[in-house]
Amino acid sequence: MIRKIDINSEVFQLEFEITKKFTDEVVKKFNLFYNPDEDINESIQRGLTRNQLVYGEKFCPCFMVMGKTLEEQKQNSENRLCPCTPALKNEIPNSGNCHCGIFCTFEKANQLLEANHSSNFVSTKSKLTKELCMGRNVLIIDDFIKDI
Repeated sequence: MIRKIDINSEVFQLEFEITKKFTDEVVKKFNLFYNPDEDINESIQRGLTRNQLVYGEKFCPCFMVMGKTLEEQKQNSENRLCPCTPALKNEIPNSGNCHCGIFCTFEKANQLLEANHSSNFVSTKSKLTKELCMGRNVLIIDDFIKDI
């Protein structure tokens, strides 16, 4: 049976803050960087929080948790506890980020950031002027305005 979790509950919100601290510690301990896409990070942190409340462990939210009891779940090598061994030993060193995408190398985080920024270019021909950009985090390059 799947246990329903109210993400607006005080219990969830408190555990969510603990999970954010946990992922901060993972970043520091393993010299990693967060994905520059904050929506991805929050989604994974919420999934970790949910799994902590449901299973009592921060199982990776990108994979199904196998086993009926916590003991079975911990012993099943298919279940990934965050930060998981496959991510630390294979995924991050080889592709620059874990399967979930929350933890990245410096190079991968910059690559993702650049890819995101290049999609944010807006031509000044679309009537977006320097005056309209005042107060926004933008960089004006020749005929383009880039959100930063």
